[in-house]
Amino acid sequence: QVQLVESGGGLVQPGGSLRLSCAASGSFFGISDMGWYSQAPRKERELVAVITVGGNTNYADSVKGRFTISRDNRRNTVYLQMNSLKPEDTAIYYCNAEIRPTSFSDQYNNYWGQGTQVTVSS
Repeated sequence: QVQLVESGGGLVQPGGSLRLSCAASGSFFGISDMGWYSQAPRKERELVAVITVGGNTNYADSVKGRFTISRDNRRNTVYLQMNSLKPEDTAIYYCNAEIRPTSFSDQYNNYWGQGTQVTVSS
């Protein structure tokens, strides 16, 4: 069974930094896009950043210049380096990945991690 396991959330002061990690585990053939989404209280889940298997990235306007997404394809892991954090970045951050279960089909399934809380407060 495929799982995405996140780590690295926590409480940080404004202006501080955190690094989130998300590792895919289980049996699968390959991973396509990987990304991070955030969901603040009483708001919908929204894209923070996404990275393709080739390393192309896309960011929400609100995090450009402050957050950096990267991945290690050998470790099936995606990272989110968050710098210059603001109180409005407070949210649960979810990892997302498009994963191909087997080589017998071209189909990719969408998976979510359990979420990790990021709180930016003084």
